[in-house]
Amino acid sequence: MSTLVAPKEQTSLLDRIGNTPLVEIRKVFHSPTVRIFAKCEWFNPGGSVKDRAASRMVRQGEESGQLTSEKTILDATSGNTGIALAMIGALRGYQVELAMPENVTRERKQVLASYGARIHLTSPLEGSEGAIRKARELAASDPDKFFYTDQYSNPANWQAHFYTTSREIYRQTNGEVTHFVSGIGTSGTFVGTSRGLKDLDPKIQVVSFIPETPLHGLEGLKHLPSSMVPEIYDPDLADIEMEVATEEAYTMARRLALEEALFVGPSSAAAVVAAMEVAASIESGTIVTVFPDSGVKYVSEDFWSN
Repeated sequence: MSTLVAPKEQTSLLDRIGNTPLVEIRKVFHSPTVRIFAKCEWFNPGGSVKDRAASRMVRQGEESGQLTSEKTILDATSGNTGIALAMIGALRGYQVELAMPENVTRERKQVLASYGARIHLTSPLEGSEGAIRKARELAASDPDKFFYTDQYSNPANWQAHFYTTSREIYRQTNGEVTHFVSGIGTSGTFVGTSRGLKDLDPKIQVVSFIPETPLHGLEGLKHLPSSMVPEIYDPDLADIEMEVATEEAYTMARRLALEEALFVGPSSAAAVVAAMEVAASIESGTIVTVFPDSGVKYVSEDFWSN
């Protein structure tokens, strides 16, 4: 009988965050001189790009002494950051409480419940702003209980992408990336990755996009003119700013699944819409964007069957 030998080093689940695949969009877009690539962030253990920021915020909290074993991790979320924090909490033994709009998909609520997070639902009419206000209220009510990660204001959010996402993109494209395209939610992905890429090559153009209207279906993204602007957002960073319509993103999500076998969420599909608009404006180049998550947490949404 063979004997199993334990590995010399146990790998933590958190060590699997990052180094996600970069895939090329080949069918919904094709050009002899322009290429579009996307980082598939659902390969992170928590299923989204938010694992990067959540891990760094928690780690910095621990290193600073602000997050201790008896404290509860708290934040406002539309889903993905909350899932990442809940995953980390379950792994490292922290209680997690989250404020989130009541109308987020039931899949997200179920994942959070499975990780043991306590959820404070807020009015869907108030969107992410209502969740932020609730989180701030909870943090102020018992500062000794909570470690408030505050993803909209925490520099660790964008720093996670400065030190990981931008470096991965530059390495995976052999330094050939010419444009980076990202949506604005907390703005951490856009700000950190853009700063990191420009640090590596100042000629790289960075493009931000937001939903076209205040009432939209691009979960996780913010219509900045009508929203609380995240404290970490840098309004002077983008070389190009764009808007994407919800219906265009929904149509693209269906096309990506059918034509590219890429089952992604609406914000990922919106990124392809924006990237294709950039592609139409240039003669040659390598455009890279980020797919924040897969379509798994959106399977109950009606747009798939329309």
